[in-house]
Amino acid sequence: MSGIEPNTKERAERIGLEEDLSVDDVALLSLSQEPNERPLKVTVGGELSANPIDQIPTPGPILLLNPVSGRYKSQGAGYQLELRVDVDGKRPMSSVSGDYYQVSGSTITYSGSFIINPISISVTSSAVTIQGSGKFTWSTSYTVIKVTIPRTTIFVARAPATVIWYNTSGGQGTTYVCPFVSIYFRTVQYELDKVSDLATPVFSSYNTGSLPSGGPARVLSVPAAYAEAGIEMQTAGIWDTVPISETGADAKWSDAELHAAMVKHFSLWADVPQWKVWQLAAQLHELGPGLYGIMFDQQGKQRQGCAVFHTGIGGTTSDKLRLQLYTYVHELGHCFNLLHSWQKSYAQPPAPNRPDAKSWMNYPWNYPGGDIAFWNAFAFQFDDLEVTHLRHAFRNNIIIGGNDFEVGSALTDPEAFSRPIVDNSGLKLELRARNWFSLGEPVVVEIKLSTTDLRGVQVHSHLHPNMGFVQIGIQNPSGHVEVYEPLIEHCMAPDLTTLNADQPSIYDSAFISYGKGGLYFDKTGPYKLRALYYSLDGSLVASNTLNIRVRTPHSDTDEEVADLFLDDEQGTLLYLLGSDSEFLKNGNVAFDTVLNDYSDHPLAVYANLVKGSNAGRAFKSITLDKKITVRPPMYKEAIAQLSDVVDSSEKGEGVDNITLSMTMLRMANYQKASGNLKNAKETAEHMLDIFGKKSLKPHIMNLIEAQARTI
Repeated sequence: MSGIEPNTKERAERIGLEEDLSVDDVALLSLSQEPNERPLKVTVGGELSANPIDQIPTPGPILLLNPVSGRYKSQGAGYQLELRVDVDGKRPMSSVSGDYYQVSGSTITYSGSFIINPISISVTSSAVTIQGSGKFTWSTSYTVIKVTIPRTTIFVARAPATVIWYNTSGGQGTTYVCPFVSIYFRTVQYELDKVSDLATPVFSSYNTGSLPSGGPARVLSVPAAYAEAGIEMQTAGIWDTVPISETGADAKWSDAELHAAMVKHFSLWADVPQWKVWQLAAQLHELGPGLYGIMFDQQGKQRQGCAVFHTGIGGTTSDKLRLQLYTYVHELGHCFNLLHSWQKSYAQPPAPNRPDAKSWMNYPWNYPGGDIAFWNAFAFQFDDLEVTHLRHAFRNNIIIGGNDFEVGSALTDPEAFSRPIVDNSGLKLELRARNWFSLGEPVVVEIKLSTTDLRGVQVHSHLHPNMGFVQIGIQNPSGHVEVYEPLIEHCMAPDLTTLNADQPSIYDSAFISYGKGGLYFDKTGPYKLRALYYSLDGSLVASNTLNIRVRTPHSDTDEEVADLFLDDEQGTLLYLLGSDSEFLKNGNVAFDTVLNDYSDHPLAVYANLVKGSNAGRAFKSITLDKKITVRPPMYKEAIAQLSDVVDSSEKGEGVDNITLSMTMLRMANYQKASGNLKNAKETAEHMLDIFGKKSLKPHIMNLIEAQARTI
């Protein structure tokens, strides 16, 4: 480089993909920025001069120098430092970070992490010196770092980095000498298994020049995509074929079955934090062909496994290979604790939402202008903040099996759910529910999306918060606001529909009493709810404010029953509609107590719903020696308990209409599966009779009629 180009920023973004930047390049590019545009401070070749070009050392004989970015690690007993330097190479993030490990005898224990950003960098022909003050996972007065790395030619091994810590008064602390380890900032062992019924090949690679895109043409595999972000994905373990028989008779994967398959077939699996991740290429999830992939592992140590489903993404055409590459990389991104681009504000710590991000973590169909605009602009990379997370996040915030998947816990500002000043989206979002609920009673809300432009507006048909297009904010009686967070979020394909004069509205209902944030309605008093819908054009459509009240128990019995509902295990069972899991044993005992001792209480209907829904389906468990056992369906018990739900609801003391429809359909299917076709048809006819008298909205009645016809 011999001068400053007028479009330096654009060139930096472009060559960040195509070329390696030397530390001199980074210095020159940084100096050409507008004041305060970038926090990086740089000197090159000594003192700053008035002309940035004069700051580049006068070249002597041309010697190609090694870059200095990469991973370094000290040796010896006591504390070891793993250092990550990120100041040149591809897409330098101008950061330094590290993890400390304590060595004691033959054991090594993680101690803490830090990140230095912004940094000050000084470049000479012989050394690179980096200084800055950082953020730490522990309390310390030695917060200033100085990293010195001698520059070496490509014919010589890279030199160690010397790290010296200082306090803010200039007092010197510990010094570490860290030999160079790798050009990659982190290394992860990656195992990809497939299911035996996979109808199309497991993804291998895609040439990004096959179809229009926003970046240079190159052949990308999953490891190559992560390598561009500085993460080494080493193929490891025994790549296994998972028998389709492990899904049961329906040949469709549930989240519980995926977790069981991971424990059994992931050869590197252990329920501990480790740089090891599992991905399963399967054919079909029980939610149908619209589910492209899921980071299903939210039990125990989270984020260890994800799955992709080839019914929706499989094939060998260019568009299918592009979709496979995107889906495989996207789901693994969740394993690294990356959120969707439009949900960054719900991370810890929060970051700005980026719905227009040209990133692996965005949805093509969510991008302003739609999927064609996304693919034409997408360079097949993570955005800068995601690259920084992958390279420099505190260890427990990224390591697989570390901190829980972060969604929703950072939103505390009620104004985040205020109405937009201008709304030309052509859409209206409404929340509806009863005015009051008993303490402990599951809170279910109806979500309605309508068009205000009868010429037609295309929308996502999935309104349930689990699918990610709608989020519900809850203000509790103390005034604290948080977002309802589903236990498991599903990455759905765009199932689009058009709202117009013929179909002006669509509806869904959602159980929101329990999720990742625990119990959301465990206090008596007034609550305020507001929802946001993420439209196809990027608009944020805010709902009305829904006011509900959780009533104080009227009797000792009400208090006793509420206590039997207000616990994490019972909340999880309500979310899952039952489970045989040993981890939820106490929750099942609580619901048995409700049915045995308080069967006449209005909340008993929900215990019947949970127990009956679970009894009618087979349940797989894993033994200590990782063998799968199957509990067959118990149709008689299931039908009896679901019948109680129907009877109570007919009297106006049970569940909402959509849940009742689901319950009756489930009961009819259990009757059919047990060989009792006569009773199944009677249940279907009874369902039509009940809802025919309720003056339901036409589209809901049409749905119920369609469900009844499946019996």
